[in-house]
Amino acid sequence: MVAANMAHWYGNAASPLYLFPFAAIFGGLAQFLAGMWAYKARDGVATAMHGMWGSFWMSYGILYLLVALGRIAVPGTRWDAIGWWFIVLAAITWVGMAAAGAESRSLVVVLGFLAAGSTTGAIGYLTGGEWLLTLTGYLFMISAVAAWYTASALMLSEAFGHEVWPVGKSRQIREMPPVAIGIGEPGVIRGQA
Repeated sequence: MVAANMAHWYGNAASPLYLFPFAAIFGGLAQFLAGMWAYKARDGVATAMHGMWGSFWMSYGILYLLVALGRIAVPGTRWDAIGWWFIVLAAITWVGMAAAGAESRSLVVVLGFLAAGSTTGAIGYLTGGEWLLTLTGYLFMISAVAAWYTASALMLSEAFGHEVWPVGKSRQIREMPPVAIGIGEPGVIRGQA
């Protein structure tokens, strides 16, 4: 929804009022929680990407709530503060894309388009380049479609017990040794049952 708005598929002065709950809850809170569950599952890439992007979308949702309430005025296409947000997102997402190469090609595609969108978003917001912000929306939509495919493929594989849709799993994936409950778990005191 946010990406389609950035690409100018729809939108008017009331759009922030409709975008903020979707960005904050679906894009933010749900994704942040996925990052915390990924931490428990010891998936470093998913923890970093879901945690960071979930935090971003919660912040973005709050920002657009403030815009909708008239507390903050959008300064136009040049919005330096948001440009700096996107620089941080781009830097970390490019590294996440590189790390995802050890897991699956479909995840590389998701993070590659997300990182490219963050990069064009940073440049667009810092320079006021409207066409770059539109391109950002399209790159984010491509990433969203790739994410839908990847998540659907993983869900189907889990449900059926075998790969239904390919995700291009890397041969570099190694099995982690099983962890004994209570040993090395965050917040668990040794010997506590």
